[in-house]
Amino acid sequence: MHKVQDARVDMYEQLPVPYGLVRFGVAPDHPEVKNCQDTFEEVAASPRFNYIGNVRVGYDIGLAKMKPHYDAILFSYGASEDRKLGIPGEDLPGVLSAREFVGWYNGLPQFQSLAPGLDAGEQAVIIGQGNVALDVARILLTPVDVLRKTDITEQALQVLSGSRVKSVKVVGRRGPLQAAFTVKEARELMHIPGVTFEPIDQSLYPPDIKKLPRVQRRIAEVLLKGTQASPQESCKSWSLSFLKAPKSIDASEGSGHLTSVTFTNQAFSPGTDPFSKSASVTPTEETSAYPASLAFRSVGYKSAALPGFSDIGVPFDPKLGIIPNDPYGRVIAPSEGPGALTAGHVPGLYCAGWVKRGPTGVIASTMQDAFASADVIAQDWESDVPFLNTDKGEKQSTGLGWDGIKEEVIGNGVRPVSWEDWKRLDQAERSRGKELSKEREKFKTVEDMLATLDR
Repeated sequence: MHKVQDARVDMYEQLPVPYGLVRFGVAPDHPEVKNCQDTFEEVAASPRFNYIGNVRVGYDIGLAKMKPHYDAILFSYGASEDRKLGIPGEDLPGVLSAREFVGWYNGLPQFQSLAPGLDAGEQAVIIGQGNVALDVARILLTPVDVLRKTDITEQALQVLSGSRVKSVKVVGRRGPLQAAFTVKEARELMHIPGVTFEPIDQSLYPPDIKKLPRVQRRIAEVLLKGTQASPQESCKSWSLSFLKAPKSIDASEGSGHLTSVTFTNQAFSPGTDPFSKSASVTPTEETSAYPASLAFRSVGYKSAALPGFSDIGVPFDPKLGIIPNDPYGRVIAPSEGPGALTAGHVPGLYCAGWVKRGPTGVIASTMQDAFASADVIAQDWESDVPFLNTDKGEKQSTGLGWDGIKEEVIGNGVRPVSWEDWKRLDQAERSRGKELSKEREKFKTVEDMLATLDR
């Protein structure tokens, strides 16, 4: 907004509350990661910024209806779907997606009816070795009294306090040097009181780990050092299993209860360097089965297209789960190129974050992505390139923004939430939290949020 002096920005959010993945995806015991909210607060204080919560773009209002009132639309709505394993037994009771579980303990309204069944048995298997997989392991193993001081929901605390889980296996299809988790996540799991780490096979590392690149070396040091607590003095344990690809999720014939997860053992491909970050693997004839009363799928996310994309010329790649774009986030379509060229920028349309480049990277990298997108929109504006609507005649932008569609949205039975409304909800959540000696107690449903505002 500083770069284009008269710019006005309307931000649409499908939930009444802002912050998306920072609020509902960051682990409750990582409050320092949520500091980026402060930057957002500064932007929201601008009179030229307008927050419109509880309005689902494409559902509550069509994109074609929005287009006449804007010069540009930036899509930055993340990845709302899970990647599936595509194996037998994936839909058995007791098999959860890590995304659902994280949303559940963080108070995301759509997952509050999830019943994770943590009392079904002692063994949990997590398929996937990214940071989300390690978040799930840490929440399952951390003493409830430690979590009680965070903004985890009271409902989650109750269920976790009745958990019988004592052993968590985090399983990946490649080796430790190809795993996606960071050193911080691994280190935290090593310091949970009363939890031991099962030593990993040292042959998965080179004889001299000092020669590894810095990031991999630091992770190696943490994993090879392990925990101080021995299995004898620990009531819980966790492990990392490598070179295993999920083959099936198995249940007992009579009861249908989850009993184990079967993996195909993998080997590094011939000619590949097993200590390279990009090492490839091939399946072997052997399998391994791990007992499990609970299994989590944590193999990544996928963005989905919004209804009405085609109405305004937005292409979508369902396989990659992204809006096709150039390196700067300008939306590109095969039919938009000049002359004989087959691809070009769709005027006035941009994307950022996971819907731009797929579900990779941490909050810091996604923020950098957003800054770059803002820069390119400002640059295009200064360069006088075509935007959403032409400058002359009937198709020129009304410049009304939210004011141009507000009545229709309300007429559709939607109750929009303003930034001032959010501040009231924020205050109410903090008050509820204070009574429980924690920072906040989140509202679990959209209905509760709206009822609080309209009292």
